[in-house]
Amino acid sequence: MNLDDFSDLIERPDSGMRRDAEERRERLAVPPGALGRLDELGEWLSAAQGAVPVKVIERPRVVVFAADHGVAELGVSGRPAGTAHELVRSVLEGASPVAVLARALDVPVRVVDAGLDCDPGVLPEDVVRHRVRRGSGRIDIEDALTTEEAEQAVRLGMAIADEEADSGTDLVVLGDVSVGGTTAASALIAALCGTDASVVTGRGGAGIDDLAWMRKCAAIRDALRRARPVLGDQLQLLAVAGGADLAAMTGFLLQSAVRRMPVILDGVVSAASALVAQRAAFRAPDWWLAGQVSGEPAQAKALDRMALNPLLDHGVTVGEGTGALLALPLVRASAALVAELPERPAEPEQPEQPAEPELPEQQKQQEG
Repeated sequence: MNLDDFSDLIERPDSGMRRDAEERRERLAVPPGALGRLDELGEWLSAAQGAVPVKVIERPRVVVFAADHGVAELGVSGRPAGTAHELVRSVLEGASPVAVLARALDVPVRVVDAGLDCDPGVLPEDVVRHRVRRGSGRIDIEDALTTEEAEQAVRLGMAIADEEADSGTDLVVLGDVSVGGTTAASALIAALCGTDASVVTGRGGAGIDDLAWMRKCAAIRDALRRARPVLGDQLQLLAVAGGADLAAMTGFLLQSAVRRMPVILDGVVSAASALVAQRAAFRAPDWWLAGQVSGEPAQAKALDRMALNPLLDHGVTVGEGTGALLALPLVRASAALVAELPERPAEPEQPEQPAEPELPEQQKQQEG
């Protein structure tokens, strides 16, 4: 598999429709600019949907990829290694932040086990049936995945994107559930942005103390040394310094762009996958929105590189797609406003004044 092949498959959203949407916005009763960024979102949706006026978002979906990362054994996370399945169970039971919000917003949540480190029997079959492997390698000393596993994970993400597009999903909120995921994501972003480990190392969703931060920074530094030699091959990069969830999310984002299905990104893990996908297909970010600022320095680096401006900054660090889901009402509001606001009544045309008759040349000379 060569991820660069996606560059020929992905087209930009319809620029002609975007111009038509901008022209229609000029005709609405509410003055241009009065709705702020909601205008921009409405025009982006029109281009993505290929429709003017924009269609109201009717079938959004939260898609969460889950995995454990071997690097968590170093104590770089606020949670014990190998416990991501507990977080998944909380989502499935409706007790996690993203589950509560999704219930309030009437949005279904789909959880995909890409690489959890647990017995498959502890979770429902429809969650675990896609698993690529159990956990991942410690990226500071070994590859996270084999090349074959990385390809399998990418194809998993592609298949999930196709399933969502075929079922009529018109917008995806993309999240992750992992332990150690921000470490792997930060290593990928540092490698792709050419920065040092200390620049991208954050505190993670669960929060860590200074000693854990130093361990995390050292792990990212060591992973970077291993990642830099394979920067020219995105699939190999995901195998060396990523993980099953990151690879699956990369495939999901690329195939979503192929299928013209818009996606709202959440935190640093989805941002890292998006950055890998952008390296493979430069048009792909035109299909994504950055839902929120997570506070992770690596996320800020990645979004800046992709020129994506986050919609919200509420200090939400919990992950799971929670922050991105909070942005969904904004996107829905922009679609509703653009679709339903009336246009200004057309101004009546002024009757043309009759032209004065042309005077004969002789009369002109007399009057002069």
